[in-house]
Amino acid sequence: MIMLAATGGYAGYAPVVPGTFGTVVGLLPAFLLSLVGSCSISSVLLVLFVLLSIRISDRAEQILGTVDPGCIVIDEIAGIMVTLWCLPFNWPTVLAGFVFFRCLDMIKPFPIRYVERRLSGGLGIVADDVVAGVAAHIVLRIVF
Repeated sequence: MIMLAATGGYAGYAPVVPGTFGTVVGLLPAFLLSLVGSCSISSVLLVLFVLLSIRISDRAEQILGTVDPGCIVIDEIAGIMVTLWCLPFNWPTVLAGFVFFRCLDMIKPFPIRYVERRLSGGLGIVADDVVAGVAAHIVLRIVF
């Protein structure tokens, strides 16, 4: 069950760009979060998801015996959820959010790479994607 969640329903085992596949999987929970309507309630749900993602990532890393394995994509799921949090879930926003998040997650400008290097375990796996999600969210707010 841990690996099913950690790999986004095994999307993390995609032979190329598993993080991108994980981000695609993350659009469903991001959509469901958008249906909540209240930013206060969705904030609580998002924080709970991020905390659960940290725990799952930590456990999956232990199971695999590898530091930050690429097949763990629950961090990308959390990152795209942060990116699209409390924004209209429509094609322009989702497409732009997807592109901004993936670019930031792959390029890792400061402070994203700094966070990735400083933290370890499940927190290290998830935190850099959450920071990338926050940055992408800010860019989306400015653009839209």
